[in-house]
Amino acid sequence: MDMQGSRTLPATQEQTWAALNDPEMLKACVPGCEKFEAGEENQYLTTVAVRIGPVAARFNGRVTLADINPPHSYALRFDAQGGVAGFGKGEAKVSLATAGTGCELSYSVHSQVGGKLAQIGQRLVDVAARSLADDFFTRFEAALLARHPQADRPASTAPVADSGGAWPAWLWACLAAAVAAGVFALTR
Repeated sequence: MDMQGSRTLPATQEQTWAALNDPEMLKACVPGCEKFEAGEENQYLTTVAVRIGPVAARFNGRVTLADINPPHSYALRFDAQGGVAGFGKGEAKVSLATAGTGCELSYSVHSQVGGKLAQIGQRLVDVAARSLADDFFTRFEAALLARHPQADRPASTAPVADSGGAWPAWLWACLAAAVAAGVFALTR
């Protein structure tokens, strides 16, 4: 599965970069996230519990950062195992750029799932991924505004682009441990 998109966030590029690299912030914003902690250098270990249709499972995974260019971009490689529920793996590229008083996060992702998740149907998985992404963005934007309150910024912004209903890149990387998500990337 391949996709790309972008999202405008209500924080500066530097503030967004810091938030995207804060395990506690990500743990609080990713729906169902039970663990998001640093492992080896540039690596995070994750545990996320999700339900997609009839499939409910706890996914344990690893997200590895590469090609790091602060505060502009990085690549993510992710893999997760959920026992009989299946697996998720792939890679995403994330970039940040100043957009007015905020920041535009752009991403591209390539991912695949297997096991029971792959059997329940792409449409159901896509709907669940969009719902998780919307939840994530609501939480992430609120956390950014709480961390960096500024009266002249809007409380929420809509996605700028969506290439068609796959997993969001950086959210998928975060949720790779949970299977359903696709970025880091960010979209609905």
